[in-house]
Amino acid sequence: MRTVATKIAGWIDRLGSVWVEGQITQLNVRQGTRTAFIVLRDPSADMSLSVTCSPLLIQNSPVQLVEGARVIMFGKLSFFTGRGTISLRATEIRAVGVGELLARIERLRSLLAAEGLFDPRLKRPIPFLPRTIGLITARASAAERDVISVAQRRWPAVRFEVRHTPVQGPTAVPAILSALSRLDDDPDVDVIIVARGGGSVEDLLPFSDEALCRAIASATTPVVSAIGHEPDSPLSDHVADLRAATPTDAAKLVVPDAVAEMELVADLRARSAAALRSWVAREVRSLDMLRERPALADPMSSIVDRRHAEVAEALRVVRRDVEREVARQSTSVEHLRSRLSTLGPAATLARGYSVVQRVVAGSGPEVVRSIEEVPPGTQLRVRVADGAVSAVAMGRSS
Repeated sequence: MRTVATKIAGWIDRLGSVWVEGQITQLNVRQGTRTAFIVLRDPSADMSLSVTCSPLLIQNSPVQLVEGARVIMFGKLSFFTGRGTISLRATEIRAVGVGELLARIERLRSLLAAEGLFDPRLKRPIPFLPRTIGLITARASAAERDVISVAQRRWPAVRFEVRHTPVQGPTAVPAILSALSRLDDDPDVDVIIVARGGGSVEDLLPFSDEALCRAIASATTPVVSAIGHEPDSPLSDHVADLRAATPTDAAKLVVPDAVAEMELVADLRARSAAALRSWVAREVRSLDMLRERPALADPMSSIVDRRHAEVAEALRVVRRDVEREVARQSTSVEHLRSRLSTLGPAATLARGYSVVQRVVAGSGPEVVRSIEEVPPGTQLRVRVADGAVSAVAMGRSS
């Protein structure tokens, strides 16, 4: 083990001097000592590094070094073989300027935008009337008071699940991430509000943290970002499903106004009733107009009289046509009768002609068509116009 520790110390010693950026989470300067102790934390990850330096370095720093300050330290790493720990012996300390912070935030903004975390199509809709609202804010803060009072004034039945966390400093991001995760897993929470009052760029840095931005974007519950005042715009505003200019505005956006909603319902009810009455009146007028028509005012007299006249006219036309057809057929029959009479045998007999028939025993008379059919002694029947006479054939004559 001693060999391994010695080799690790040699490797770290060969690294030389490095620049390290972080956030001061602990600062310990004791009077009469030659060494000051600092704990430097990575603001985006749960990692920290022990730093030692001369107390004069802290006293002569161009900016006041306090817990929560972002700094850049230059020094050499050392590995203590006895405790197996690594520390940085700092020889220079610089504060991270506002310009540098803004530049880093802008680079992170471009990165998140390129990944699509700001895409409006990914924004989840805020429920119209949430049952329970999750609120992440500082304990006893003005933001908490504003959100709860405004929300309860607008809708007294609203419920809150409040998670108190630091809203600035090195412990803010881990605490907010933990609270966000717990509220997101709670099935009763319909929307989450992350609220904080205004502040400087350094005070609002936790809400531009990459880990927090990604956690907000990946949450399944809609998240409302209400950080600072109108001019403030941390990155959480862009990844959240809804941005509120102030905590008070967040309460107004999430919770509907009961009085306004009741007035809207009353107005819609009045408009619906007026529309229904107007429709009924219009239909009544239409029915009255239909009832005033002659066909509906006295349907039997109008229809029956009209149909009776039509039937009478139809009977007259049918009777006329039948009589006309009977007269025409009667005339035709008379003509045929006249022609038949003219062409019949009675007319011929009347002109002096006769019909000679041979009387055959056992059958009816047969008309004589040839002298060959009448030998002498044949019984004959001679029919003339006014009757018939019997005769006997005496013989043939030329």
